[in-house]
Amino acid sequence: MHQVFIYMVGTAGSGKTYLTKAFSEWLDFKKLDNITVNLDPGADNLPYNPDIDVRDWFTLADIMEKYGVGPNGAQIIGADLISTIAKDIKDEIEYEDSPYVIIDTPGQMELFTLRSSSDILLRMLGKENSVMVYLFDPVISKTPSGFLSLLFMCSSAIFRLNIPQIPVLAKSDLLEEHELENIIKWSRDPDALYDDLLKESEKVLSGELFHMLRELGLFRPLIPVSAITGYGMDDIYDGIQELFYGGDDLERIIY
Repeated sequence: MHQVFIYMVGTAGSGKTYLTKAFSEWLDFKKLDNITVNLDPGADNLPYNPDIDVRDWFTLADIMEKYGVGPNGAQIIGADLISTIAKDIKDEIEYEDSPYVIIDTPGQMELFTLRSSSDILLRMLGKENSVMVYLFDPVISKTPSGFLSLLFMCSSAIFRLNIPQIPVLAKSDLLEEHELENIIKWSRDPDALYDDLLKESEKVLSGELFHMLRELGLFRPLIPVSAITGYGMDDIYDGIQELFYGGDDLERIIY
């Protein structure tokens, strides 16, 4: 079996790190060999022990001292430095030889999706064996405009990384039942989202963005998950299995 690279991607605070931990523990429970990779040099007190850790090469503090920059500048430099150790990361992953490799990307989504170093790493490890789990933040997703904004960011990640995507609603246990039902309904029924967008605001821009995303076929049913209860981990796994072993056309799944 070839290795599958599972990239956790989402906005800051969406729960990438805890989902990395939860999904790794679920795979352990199912006796499915896996390793975790931390790509955030500024990560503090990770809830899991990464098998491969970018902080073994450099930390945010190292970068700030060496380049004389603040935390924000150091994060950008750190994201770019990933490309210089991509071969080392690949070598360590190959040494571990686990079928599932869960990659915890930096907190600020754009540090991964918009920097060329991510493309270098993706190509080095193999795009054909890669999948992105994209996390929708539950708090932002509560309103129609917030949901639409996250859908746009989710779509931009597809265009930038060009790998299959499994969209999930993170921290779903924090939502009231009616809130959860609304969000899932919007992801499955674009017309329902459009109606609620009009009720929330009659701004022309949101309507135009909605129609663009719909015409591009970028609405996808969300999988509700919870890193605390373990809910939805089996659905993520099933999605990965379907992508790589179900015989589906990947081009259709990406878009």
